[in-house]
Amino acid sequence: MGHRPFKEAYQQLGARLDSLSVRTPWSETFHEILRELYSVDEAKLIVAMPFRPSSVERISRLSGYPPSRLEPMLDRLCKKGLTVDLWDGKQYRYVVSPLVVGIFEFTMMRTDPGLDRKKISRLFSRYLMEEEAFGAANFTGDLQVSVKRALPYEETLPDLPDVEILDYEKASAIIDEHDCFSVGICSCRHEKFHLGRMRCDVPLETCTSFGNAARYLVRNNLAREISRSEMLDILARSKDSAFTLCADNVRDSVGFICHCCSCCCNLLEGIREKGYDRALTTSNWLADCDMDNCRGCGKCAKACPIDAVAMQAAPGKNENNQVPKVDDELCLGCGACILRCDSRAMHLNPREQRVLHPATSFERIILQCLERGTLQNLVFDEPNSKSHRFFRGLVGGFLRLSPVKKALMGDQLRSRFLQVLTSRNSG
Repeated sequence: MGHRPFKEAYQQLGARLDSLSVRTPWSETFHEILRELYSVDEAKLIVAMPFRPSSVERISRLSGYPPSRLEPMLDRLCKKGLTVDLWDGKQYRYVVSPLVVGIFEFTMMRTDPGLDRKKISRLFSRYLMEEEAFGAANFTGDLQVSVKRALPYEETLPDLPDVEILDYEKASAIIDEHDCFSVGICSCRHEKFHLGRMRCDVPLETCTSFGNAARYLVRNNLAREISRSEMLDILARSKDSAFTLCADNVRDSVGFICHCCSCCCNLLEGIREKGYDRALTTSNWLADCDMDNCRGCGKCAKACPIDAVAMQAAPGKNENNQVPKVDDELCLGCGACILRCDSRAMHLNPREQRVLHPATSFERIILQCLERGTLQNLVFDEPNSKSHRFFRGLVGGFLRLSPVKKALMGDQLRSRFLQVLTSRNSG
């Protein structure tokens, strides 16, 4: 009986996290994760915080926590990666971290004592990969918007006069627009290390971030600041290893680039082993093979991190003459296969229909919430307000109607819809 109030606090916390841009279905494993990461007091504070980024004053007013108690709690939560502090030019605004990208990554990037990393790695692996509920809620069905997108290597993009290559599709342009860079421990490799399943010798410190994301990580000791030249060195190392680059799924102010190997990355494993084809948004490119130049060596198939390239018998040849076949529905357009093709037969072509990449992080979060049925929480974001609770229920039911969701995600209404919500948020 004495443990019931504690469990109720964590159940409320779980429900709160489930109402964000990434769904977190309840299970006993998820309960164990929350107990490892949050104290009961921290759980209660998270539940009381508004959904949108807010100042200490607003959080204090809505939650009832006095600033003298609130500020050190928020600082501890930021140091653990469980909340994010965003500088708006005048003050910090605090927002609850979603599970991905957020709680999982920041927890596994921590270097401070007091965390049982083997235990939390086992729990994360069980919840994210072994149990089906999390993947089914976030990476399957008709979902279009994911947290990350595949970023092709510039060297693999076609040099054709009629083909436009946008800046957000080039790592060099992303790096050029920023003046602050950081590198931290790769969460997936760190998890695999503690699980005894890390099969590569890649350094753990490979997770790169830029701009405000880098400042947040450095400020809270979750990463270290690096120079532009060190950032470029990490990118060159990834190219040599034909890693898959996974970037922040936005066009403007990209916040991070992950350097992913197929043996450690949870997203790539989820696509390859679980069929989570919505876990990673593709680039605007598709791999293809010039059969006249192909030697049938199979290096492209080995390089593909999700088995989207398979070797098969060449048309009109015997079974010993193998050529690559690209699964257009699965191909990420990352260019890893092109980097490993010695005969230059593999190349990237533009997709017939351009992929939806949100303009900003705010737009991405709105679209994710709309798809996952949680957008009403951003609009009516006061958790303890009876009127906000009523409108969350009313609007949530309306937005979950399939025709409404489809219309708002369509090209005609999406821009106007996002403009209205952006103006509301800035006010």
